[in-house]
Amino acid sequence: MSADRIEKSVLLRAPRARVWRALADAEAFGKWFGVKLAGSFAPGARLRGQVTHKGYEHLPFEITIEQMEPERLLSWRWHPYAIDPKADYSTEPTTLVEFELKEVAGGTLLTVVESGFEGIPAHRRGDAYRGNEQGWTIQMKAIESYVSQAA
Repeated sequence: MSADRIEKSVLLRAPRARVWRALADAEAFGKWFGVKLAGSFAPGARLRGQVTHKGYEHLPFEITIEQMEPERLLSWRWHPYAIDPKADYSTEPTTLVEFELKEVAGGTLLTVVESGFEGIPAHRRGDAYRGNEQGWTIQMKAIESYVSQAA
């Protein structure tokens, strides 16, 4: 592992179709991820919205969908750890977030990989990496809870 890549996996006790809906449906995604989005997930789509986590509601949230292979792969690009409301992140490189789903005994193995941190400006690269490393741990627990409750 390098400081350019974060990888987390979780075994979800849910069918791949349910996990896919939690990832690829903007409304469902927002419920477990903690964002309110306008629009629908589709390759090339740019979705904007607001963070709904307590204390972070003032922050915008924006992703651009890269790939969607139903029940197998969803990827997007974003500006990681874009938490300073006064900063303009638009000129910075983005990182790539990839969710991969695999059917396994007992459910679905979900792996998330975020890569491209080496392109983030040096003055905030460490904070972005550490913040997202912790954040993905929290988000994997959040989707696990969400899909276990979804019917």
